[in-house]
Amino acid sequence: MPKIESYAAKGVYDPPIYSQGVKVTGGETMLFIAGQVAYTAEGGAAHPGDFKAQARAALQALKAQVEAGGGTMANIVKVNTYMTDMRYRADYGPIREEFFGRKMPAHTLVAVTALALPELLIEVEAIAVL
Repeated sequence: MPKIESYAAKGVYDPPIYSQGVKVTGGETMLFIAGQVAYTAEGGAAHPGDFKAQARAALQALKAQVEAGGGTMANIVKVNTYMTDMRYRADYGPIREEFFGRKMPAHTLVAVTALALPELLIEVEAIAVL
């Protein structure tokens, strides 16, 4: 069982919603989870135009992937989130908290001009340590 600890360097702002850094000791297995999006069963974009529904679906897919690899959301140490409009940031915070709790692991959030399908509004990838 790995020991996963959040930290922030002295003098560096430590935000209340994500970790600046994550230290893992004793981990034996790493999961590198590709970007998860809100796909339909046929591979199309689910919930077109509905950012909140797409965010929940992407995070649910991420949860399913980490669990399929033998872990839980608590094993995730790094998350990268890509969204097509930074105005969705305020909507994303509470949804993200549903899956990670108040303070999530190390996290990067960036706006991109497009994702794999034009209807997709968010993609989430992660690294987990078991």
